[in-house]
Amino acid sequence: MILDSESQARDWFKEALGCDTTTLKKFDQLVALLRAENARQNLVSAASMEHVWVRHLADSAQLLVSRETPVGPWLDLGSGAGFPGLIIALCRPALEVILVENRARRIAWLEQAAVELGLANVTVAGKKLEALPALGAGTISARAFAPLPQLIALSARFSTPETLWLLPKGRNGRQELLQMPKPIQAMFHVEQSLTDVDSVILVGRGIPRLAGGQRR
Repeated sequence: MILDSESQARDWFKEALGCDTTTLKKFDQLVALLRAENARQNLVSAASMEHVWVRHLADSAQLLVSRETPVGPWLDLGSGAGFPGLIIALCRPALEVILVENRARRIAWLEQAAVELGLANVTVAGKKLEALPALGAGTISARAFAPLPQLIALSARFSTPETLWLLPKGRNGRQELLQMPKPIQAMFHVEQSLTDVDSVILVGRGIPRLAGGQRR
């Protein structure tokens, strides 16, 4: 099933994720905050705001319906406008979510949104990923953060044997994975995106082994 309308996406939150009226109102609040901030800085494309429930909200929340069950702490790399991190935090208020972002205006936006939405489970790590102290992440996500080889190299030190990797990718996602070393290919499987017929999610578990068999 591909979600292709705003009403369908909104219904999907209720049916697939069990979101109640209060949570849906929080999503409406987030959309209003995003529209206002998007007039001040280019968080997302103006065209995508016409389909925000599909393009940003459901596209983020679909990570929660993978075949694998996400756990915390959830480390979201390059959170930018807050996708998927803010959406995950709204859907799962008991889950610790860490938003990693190093651009000052995006950091301010994420902090403001977390406060206004009452997201006590969100921490904004306002620094480059390379400067973030090591931690054992339960889940690692990254949406439009970096090409797969760079993403894996930068974030492998946060992984444990049980870490779940949820990496949304566009039409070249399968090819990116096929170009990785065999041990990393073996970590992942590919799931179809629910919001775009040409997009996929790379789903993996474990510690990536990099060149020379060493973990960075």
